[in-house]
Amino acid sequence: MHITEHCVVALTWVLQDTLGEELDVLDEPVDFLVGGDDLLARLEQALQGHAAGDSLALHLEPEDAFGDYDENLLFLEPRSAFPAEIEEGMIIEGAHLPADLAGRLPREPLYTVAQIYPDHVVLDGNHPLAGIALRLQLKVHAVREATEEETERRSAGTGFFRLGA
Repeated sequence: MHITEHCVVALTWVLQDTLGEELDVLDEPVDFLVGGDDLLARLEQALQGHAAGDSLALHLEPEDAFGDYDENLLFLEPRSAFPAEIEEGMIIEGAHLPADLAGRLPREPLYTVAQIYPDHVVLDGNHPLAGIALRLQLKVHAVREATEEETERRSAGTGFFRLGA
């Protein structure tokens, strides 16, 4: 079976930046819905027509991957608005921001606690890979028809680099 819209593909991959540093390795095949919300649009386009056993090497510019880095998604917020146990690198869903911040900051992004200072915290609403060109080595392990539930849900259960979800 060849990959088309609304099928499920089992993939493994190695993701690197353009300097060759490994950013993510998926050793065991994971199912993704093509034509849903699981994969980047550029990745879905590249997979069309391929079958189990095929390998692909892709170069993704930021606009084809996680977008350009947006300085407008950096927020300097009072340290007093956060719990004492907050740590750099933590991910906070926009919907779960402290009450003092929830009305002022966009609720859609996931925020990374970028830096903590005595009086303030820097929140970054950019995807951790925003602004980075990527190299992706993919292998297709299996292709199957999507179930009705997967099609309705627009997912086979795993999204491409969805943090915290």
